[in-house]
Amino acid sequence: MQRALPKVQQQKGIRFFKTLGTGAGQGFSLWPDFSTYALLTAWNSKQDAMEFLNHSGVIQAFQQRSSSQQHFSLQTLQSHGLWGKTNPFEATQRPLEKDEQIGIITRATLRPSRLIEFWRAVPAASKAITQAKGVLWYKGIGEWPLVQQATFSIWNSLEDVKAFAYKSSHHAAIVKKTRKRNWYKEDLFARFAVRTLNLDTND
Repeated sequence: MQRALPKVQQQKGIRFFKTLGTGAGQGFSLWPDFSTYALLTAWNSKQDAMEFLNHSGVIQAFQQRSSSQQHFSLQTLQSHGLWGKTNPFEATQRPLEKDEQIGIITRATLRPSRLIEFWRAVPAASKAITQAKGVLWYKGIGEWPLVQQATFSIWNSLEDVKAFAYKSSHHAAIVKKTRKRNWYKEDLFARFAVRTLNLDTND
């Protein structure tokens, strides 16, 4: 993944990209999942993105080394905060379409002095999302172990996301502690309309 970075950076129309590892078990773990990796990209146009996915040597190399791949198209509905001192996601004002689901990315750079507190709270957060109504898929992702962490999850509906965010006692307690204890040096929350992509199409 790291060796691919120079070639990804050279792609036409790319605005932002991150190569990401993932957590083991339920996806929220101190231990990495060495079988699963993620590439997050943002583009100037849909045409540039599909050209990259369908014809780039980077994706072809990944395909040769992968037993399976999954590609998601994310169209930003809401985004606030920073990722590397910038917000890479440009929000669009539009309703969800029938074949779309809700995607959520949360990420943060942790303060070194708060690492132990944060990781002690992770098991409760993991348990909360596994029991959440309407969550279809989730995975802990990150740029660097321990200190730069993120989550990508897919949900049936916006109502399910709000119920988890505001009514889950475990999640609400963690959010409150995050603010009170100032765990993060930098953080971002983004909400997307999600579609699963089939390569070699314009979907």
